[in-house]
Amino acid sequence: MAKKSKNKKLGDNTIIVNRKAKHEYFLETHFEAGLVLEGWEVKSLRAGRVSLTESYIILQRGEVFLFGCHITPLTSASTHIATEPARNRKLLLHHKEIQKLISGVDQKGYTIVPVSLYWKQNRIKVNIALAKGKKTHDKRASEKEADWKRDKARTMKGDY
Repeated sequence: MAKKSKNKKLGDNTIIVNRKAKHEYFLETHFEAGLVLEGWEVKSLRAGRVSLTESYIILQRGEVFLFGCHITPLTSASTHIATEPARNRKLLLHHKEIQKLISGVDQKGYTIVPVSLYWKQNRIKVNIALAKGKKTHDKRASEKEADWKRDKARTMKGDY
């Protein structure tokens, strides 16, 4: 019997992407963090019932927490567990990474934002970024550049 490949990908591992973060901030340094979850939350994430739009990350007593991430419980969730969709979830990072985040947030205008949730070897990871807020004119310039790239691609393809 032949061995099965462990590196087989069955599609994209991304659960959700926070597109609002890319629009509102200049994303500079990215970190990969583990996420402490309960069983019902993992099942809901498999079903894609999560929202990162209003979520943010905060540092408390040398630990990193994800606030405002709304995970909607499934209707088939266990009845003996009290589900709390918007609870604060702890992020798992190395001490050196936490120190880099602390020193980055101390600079004026910088914050930490969640960029995406994804699967990595049967674990759920959060891509977080040290980010600097955009001004209104920066947002307009980014939007104009995206429109130009879209038009250029459409022209090159011949569908205009």
